[in-house]
Amino acid sequence: MPIETNITKMLGIKHPIIAAPMAPFHTTELTIAVSEVGGLGVLSQIGLLDEDRNPVDEMKKNMQYVVEHTDKPFGFNVRTSRLEPFASALCSEIPKFILKNKKIKEQCVYILTSAGSAKTLPSSKSFQELKRSSQIKHFHVAPALWLAEKCVAAGVDGLVVTGNEGGGHQSYEKVSTLVLLQQVQQKFPHIPRIACGGFASGEGLAAALSLGAGAIAMGSRFIASKECEFHDTYKNVIPPARAQDTILVTGILGPIRLWKNDYSLRSHADLVADKEEKIAEEVAMDKEALSKAARAYDLAYQGNVNDGAVLLGQSIGLIDNIERVSIIIERIIKDAEIAIKRVITQIK
Repeated sequence: MPIETNITKMLGIKHPIIAAPMAPFHTTELTIAVSEVGGLGVLSQIGLLDEDRNPVDEMKKNMQYVVEHTDKPFGFNVRTSRLEPFASALCSEIPKFILKNKKIKEQCVYILTSAGSAKTLPSSKSFQELKRSSQIKHFHVAPALWLAEKCVAAGVDGLVVTGNEGGGHQSYEKVSTLVLLQQVQQKFPHIPRIACGGFASGEGLAAALSLGAGAIAMGSRFIASKECEFHDTYKNVIPPARAQDTILVTGILGPIRLWKNDYSLRSHADLVADKEEKIAEEVAMDKEALSKAARAYDLAYQGNVNDGAVLLGQSIGLIDNIERVSIIIERIIKDAEIAIKRVITQIK
């Protein structure tokens, strides 16, 4: 029996499982695979601070491809960092594009903003129009309680509560998903929440539901899938890896969790201490420095896992295979049901 929650009902999906966006890489085939079996696939924003690639055009193309290959709901991600040159254009042009495309408007139910302000998207007039004329929902990533407060004040429809275990961008507070979910539950018990950071199993889904989340978002677990577009060399890092094989380092947009390799240990061993120090570093960075950092992500995507930036979370310690998306989701739902029944039995 499907696990129905406030998130599955809000987004019109069968299972409370969402693909975490994995910018700056293509996740189009992965989005289709996750949505097709009842989860919610999420398109990533392509490119990383790279003015030679237009992520607006890429997003439009990818959306068209998705609706040609599935009739299920899906979403997309926009980074709203102050360093992101396309944030404003994405928040303005993509809602306009959705409004003009009936099929995309029907299927695109979720916009996730991240790595910046939660106010950027709501300030867009085209998004306001889209919101009035569709069922689309705006969530923002909240890796700290004070950021969750800002998101709620900005009027988001929900939060992606992501703890320090997750791959990709993190906050300077270094609070675990377990603690952060409890903090947000206490502060904002009625706002819809998706739990992210450290999830790759049915037991994890059951735990997230018990802490008030209506779904989980997974990145590393879906990288280790047959349908994911990532290079096989990147995927093959995961099954033998341990939870302690990642490191929190300084990224372009703040702290970021990477797999321990020559690149992360050699180039970014010292983590910038706080947000103020990071802003000062950003001011001093020129275009060449930004391009050099961005190239490290492309190297990993192309299969160079020694010299590239390999984004992975601590959940890699839970993953021992590369499997089809349908099997991954089916197993997680089945194991979550078993875990929930076990708890009910124990407390009777």
